[in-house]
Amino acid sequence: MVLPQTPPQTAVDPAVDSVYRRHRRSVFIGIFIGYAGYYLVRNNLALAIPDILREYPQYSKAELGLALTGLSLAYGLSKFLMGAVSDRSNPKYFLPLGLLLSCAIMMTTGLVKAVYGSLAILIALQTLNGWVQGMGWPPCGKTMVHWFGTRERGLVVSVWNVSHNVGGALVANFALLGVALFNDWGAKFYFNAMIAAVIAVVVFVLMRDTPQSVGLPPVEEYQNDYPPDYSADHERTFTFREIFFEHVLPNKYLWALAFANAFVYFVRYGVVNWIPTYLETAKGFSFQQSSIAWSLYEYAAIPGTIACGWMSDRVFKSRRAPATMLFMALTLVAVVVYWLNMRGPLWIDYAALIAIGFLIYGPIMIIGLHALDLVPKKAAGTAAGFTGFFGYVFGSAVAGTGVGWIADNWGWNGVFITMVVCCILTIVFSAFTLGHKATSAGRA
Repeated sequence: MVLPQTPPQTAVDPAVDSVYRRHRRSVFIGIFIGYAGYYLVRNNLALAIPDILREYPQYSKAELGLALTGLSLAYGLSKFLMGAVSDRSNPKYFLPLGLLLSCAIMMTTGLVKAVYGSLAILIALQTLNGWVQGMGWPPCGKTMVHWFGTRERGLVVSVWNVSHNVGGALVANFALLGVALFNDWGAKFYFNAMIAAVIAVVVFVLMRDTPQSVGLPPVEEYQNDYPPDYSADHERTFTFREIFFEHVLPNKYLWALAFANAFVYFVRYGVVNWIPTYLETAKGFSFQQSSIAWSLYEYAAIPGTIACGWMSDRVFKSRRAPATMLFMALTLVAVVVYWLNMRGPLWIDYAALIAIGFLIYGPIMIIGLHALDLVPKKAAGTAAGFTGFFGYVFGSAVAGTGVGWIADNWGWNGVFITMVVCCILTIVFSAFTLGHKATSAGRA
């Protein structure tokens, strides 16, 4: 992995520069593999739903969707609240702790089959997993705004953001391998958890807190890259009241981004969480074929996300909203192709999912990046958590139960119509932020 490096804009002691670069590489690798690890133990239930429906026919898709909804609701709330905690915590401990807790829950879900005898227990475990999963994004966001300047952040965040696509693709690959090794669909949970636990230990070794914690200057001083309203107060740890009532809740752009995030997350999870169920139950494809489709969707996001971040920095001159609107318009086209191929061949489904994956993760990344741009860095975790709260509680959570309910009552046509509407609404709410531009100003 080649980490984007923007050279300091003023003369810097070579010894300081060398140490700074070394720590930047270390923390970037830490948050990259750490967040990928979170995805190895997040959406495992979506892969197992076809198995559960076969062995426990008393459940409907909508009922199992409740477990996905519980995970998303808890994750959204946790991401918001844990963002505030993360802003006042050391990511070296915070990030791997949440990952280890998630691993323990997934081990239990995979090894203890009695869990599936009670829908309530299954929902409770998924909800608990959603809560500890909320400990992943905020420390990563905090790390990036402390170690990387505004001018380079679009590319840095886009490169980091593909970590969840790597993890999201590997969750299906490792699940397939685990089932082959153990001849047990429960390995979709516990095999992934074993791998993620090892990653958590590596993350602990790699991570650092802020540059100041290791005797280095703030990144603004190191790169002479100061936001226009920057002051020494930005290096002070804010109180919870200051974070919420001065920097987050009064910000009209954050509210617009939050609503846009809800609609884009419905599309994202409306597609990915139901790939196995849709392809296996509606179209008769095998688990291996649906796993390949899942992986293609996630891997396609890697170049797409980086392209979107690059365009927001270079083509649109740090204006985030135009990139979101362009990519969501193209996502809408790809969703329609996926929809119209309801009775068509698998290769068209693969092509449509590649296109959706390539296009939709860029806007998701841009919304998170835009939230970081809108507040001082000591409130960055909370701002990202705020937009994430809307994304998961009103987007992903609804996609869990909602897609299952719509599929049960209105068929898959109803599901696709809803996703098309959500694409349009994402574009509309993103347009409300066209007046904001991420800027930075050097100091002589």
